[in-house]
Amino acid sequence: MRALFLYITFMSLCGMVAAQASFNQAPKVVRYDLYVGDTMVNYSGKTKHALAINGAIPGTTMHFTEGDTAEIYVHNTLKEETSIHWHGLILPNQYDGVSYLTTSPVKAGETHLYRFPLVQHGTYWYHSHTMFQEQSGMYGAIVIHKRNETNAKEYTLLLSDWTDMHPHTVNRYLHNANDWFAIKKGSVQSYAEAAKHKHFSTKVTNEWKRMNAMDVSDVYYERFLSNGQSAATAPQFKAGDKVRLRIINGSSSTYFWLHYAGGKISVVANDGADVEPVEVDRLLVGVSETYDVVVTIPENMQYEFMATAEDRTGSTSLWLGEGMKMPAKPLPRLKYFEGMKMMNDMMKMNGDLDTSDGMQMANQQMDMNTVMYPEITGGETAAPMQHDMGNMHMDSTAGDIVTLNYGMLKAPEKTTLPEGPMKVLHFELTGNMNRYVWSIDNKTVSETDKILIKKGENVRIVLYNNTMMRHPMHLHGHFFRVLNGQGEYSPLKTVLDIMPMETDTIEFAATESGDWFFHCHILYHMMSGMGRVFSYENSPPNPEVPHPAMAYRMLKKDDRMLHTMARVGLESTGSDGEIMVANTRYRLSTEWRLGLNDHHGYESESHFGRYIGKMQWLFPYIGWDVRYRKMEESEKNLFGQKNTKDFRQVFHVGLEYTLPMLIVADASVDTDGRLRFQLMRDDVPVTKRLRFSFMVNTDKEYMAGFRYIVTRNFAFSTHYDSDMGLGAGITLSY
Repeated sequence: MRALFLYITFMSLCGMVAAQASFNQAPKVVRYDLYVGDTMVNYSGKTKHALAINGAIPGTTMHFTEGDTAEIYVHNTLKEETSIHWHGLILPNQYDGVSYLTTSPVKAGETHLYRFPLVQHGTYWYHSHTMFQEQSGMYGAIVIHKRNETNAKEYTLLLSDWTDMHPHTVNRYLHNANDWFAIKKGSVQSYAEAAKHKHFSTKVTNEWKRMNAMDVSDVYYERFLSNGQSAATAPQFKAGDKVRLRIINGSSSTYFWLHYAGGKISVVANDGADVEPVEVDRLLVGVSETYDVVVTIPENMQYEFMATAEDRTGSTSLWLGEGMKMPAKPLPRLKYFEGMKMMNDMMKMNGDLDTSDGMQMANQQMDMNTVMYPEITGGETAAPMQHDMGNMHMDSTAGDIVTLNYGMLKAPEKTTLPEGPMKVLHFELTGNMNRYVWSIDNKTVSETDKILIKKGENVRIVLYNNTMMRHPMHLHGHFFRVLNGQGEYSPLKTVLDIMPMETDTIEFAATESGDWFFHCHILYHMMSGMGRVFSYENSPPNPEVPHPAMAYRMLKKDDRMLHTMARVGLESTGSDGEIMVANTRYRLSTEWRLGLNDHHGYESESHFGRYIGKMQWLFPYIGWDVRYRKMEESEKNLFGQKNTKDFRQVFHVGLEYTLPMLIVADASVDTDGRLRFQLMRDDVPVTKRLRFSFMVNTDKEYMAGFRYIVTRNFAFSTHYDSDMGLGAGITLSY
């Protein structure tokens, strides 16, 4: 037994899980030690800091047999706290691993024991649930075999994404609407590109409805990884072998298209739960989902099993077999302007999705992104998008390519819930890309109370996705049924990937106790507030959470995190810049302009306010304004009000509102009674890297300029200012 254990451990560290023994031994306690520590990696030609488990990314693959007891010691060698969540496992609440909500964080230098029975089988994974540690490499696979399982050929494939940028910086860039990621991915969709692709009016309509450019993924990644490598190999498989691939999407924010050079893919399990086998050409695995699929090795050659990022900026592969390489056909670049046109047709002027046609969409059976897939629509330009979507190939066999959707999944046994009262909840997934706020019913986790449920009742959740992004919604500690038309055989899952405009229904039996997290598993969406906490009434005290109220306040700190931004322009006529600190709802900002002489003068204006509404287009504020300029004669604004002072210092109140075309209107009045109205915009995408900005106000001030982005922190700039004249220089940003 000891030799078998060592063999399996060795194979898991190599990323290979070709089972060589049948799992028919008696239940036992299986111990693993996980050492969390700092490491350095080089995935892109640059050496970067990362976090590793047992010195590797991904961490040790842990193997168990159903009925065993897991005994896992997590040793934290970091200088900060950490945590481990056992994704998809049914276990006592105190071991679920969400810091402060269910389990005490593992402090620096401490060891924490997780000990729980394994009451299921299947493919699962584990990851940090502390801040952004998951993005830095803290994840690994869990395989729980059936007892008395027969010998099988299998391989565990953990997919992930890697960015050289620090995850906190990634999060800050997303909240500050920095478009560096779009530049790197080639998805800016500028006016020049729109004209080139004959979609200029599409671009105008897009911005008229106050939307940013179309995209299907938020972050630019340098690499996509298979078991921590750009490509993994499994040469042990031979012609005729049927191999069970245990696929885990351990990425922080990347969906992966899966397809196989050796033929069809047979899907046999999802999120650890068995399903009736269904044969497809490809499938999209959502963030944090797992799929077990069976593929056949046709001949003694190497066949590529390719995982391509949904935005098609890169891919990673597993090569099965040995011999001549048989590559899979790469997926072509997305047709973004077709997607933008689709988005325009779906979106109302108030930011809501348009469901006026009454069309019912559910369970991924109508993939609206199909208009962007050249392999299905063909050609450079797809057929025009109709509001009834009649021109779209929506079914699972679009373009003769059979694509998996949830409607195809069927449980092998009945999954009906036990008798009991039904609690029905309706959730609307909400958010906006402009300020990167993600919520449920326009409230983040920190803005809500826990949702009380009772042991013995059944809970049904009706989810409507009123955003333009997919959201993989994960429920901790429970399997839920997806009501997909399969009746009593509705499949069991722990993650629901819900597409834009979809209404999906899930239900689960409330059989546990304690508090359980329900959240979007795109890491940056979760940290921005898209989640809720289900709390069982009359639960016994959790020994891991001795001060529940204080602990819940700690959990709420995530989406209240402050984000900073700074921009400094150094030009021939002086300097201008801005510093901003903001979170989900509030913003404090200071702008300044320094001239080279008394005639140019200087000024500084600061605002503090709160964003109002779901789309956060309205921003009432208070502030202060300091100005100096040597005046030869009095100034008069468009309202006829005079200013005769060289130096002026006032407080003011005002209101910003985002107009169509993303122009910000700003109306204010100061303590001297002076009124001001201003229109401005500073990010018009002329080309991929060239931005146009302008400002005009009733004080007879105006500005227009261009900025050419060279790197994420450096740009060339030139502008004409009514007070300072023509200037050119550089802009540094943080």
